[in-house]
Amino acid sequence: MKRYVKAAVSAGCAGALVLGTGVMASAEETKTLKVAMECGYAPYNWTQPTDENGAVPIADSSEYAYGYDVMMAQHICEELGYDLEIVKLDWDSLVPAVVSGTVDCVIAGQSITSERLEVVDFTVPYYYASIITLTKSDSEYAQAKGVADLAGATCTSQLNTVWYDVCLPQIEDANILPAQDSAPAMLVALDADKCDLVVTDMPTGMAAVVAYPDLTLLDFSGTEDDFEVSEEEINIGISLQKGNTELLDAINGVLEEMTPEDYEEMMNEAISVQPLSDAE
Repeated sequence: MKRYVKAAVSAGCAGALVLGTGVMASAEETKTLKVAMECGYAPYNWTQPTDENGAVPIADSSEYAYGYDVMMAQHICEELGYDLEIVKLDWDSLVPAVVSGTVDCVIAGQSITSERLEVVDFTVPYYYASIITLTKSDSEYAQAKGVADLAGATCTSQLNTVWYDVCLPQIEDANILPAQDSAPAMLVALDADKCDLVVTDMPTGMAAVVAYPDLTLLDFSGTEDDFEVSEEEINIGISLQKGNTELLDAINGVLEEMTPEDYEEMMNEAISVQPLSDAE
């Protein structure tokens, strides 16, 4: 299998400069890319106790981060010659951290939406995530062939996502529960029978059915009764502070050398090593 991560880059190199400051590093110094993510959104990113598989230390923590987003951040840093620092933040704190310049970028499974583009810039997509539904295998909805078959379901999803804001309202007579703070919380709610189903993206769904074998993944893509979403809502990008064109161009240069097949290979690898406890 092709490996994009040859070695886990060190975090917080002494004397390293945050790229967003606009200060030039001397020849003896290495730039550090300060990347924010939840570290709790498998298979995109998660927290683990060791550096197994090349996981990266989380800043100001004894724990480590890994997953697709970390692998992508490692690949970008390796190609650009940067050190990598992972910053763990809540989902709702990610965009504000980029806007304020606290971090250089967010690599966290974010959709490239027009709303987000008003306050941050995005790279070209680094993943394309189709929308799916998860339900219990013994649920009355387990044999659903389209969105119409989900009518009347009690459902939820993650806060401030296209899944919750755009997809759930398309289910006729749905009983939409309050949004969950995180993807793991969303899956816990489903596993605990607090809802009939959740809507999420394909990578999250693929990881969930590994962690929860009693779940069924429903994929309506390619049918006439799929969720209606725009391309911007399923294209996943890296967000940066507006006007940081130097970093934007540099990261785009790395991504443009990759293919959708490269992304799928990396995602499949992330799913294969995800800790099952992340969704529990």
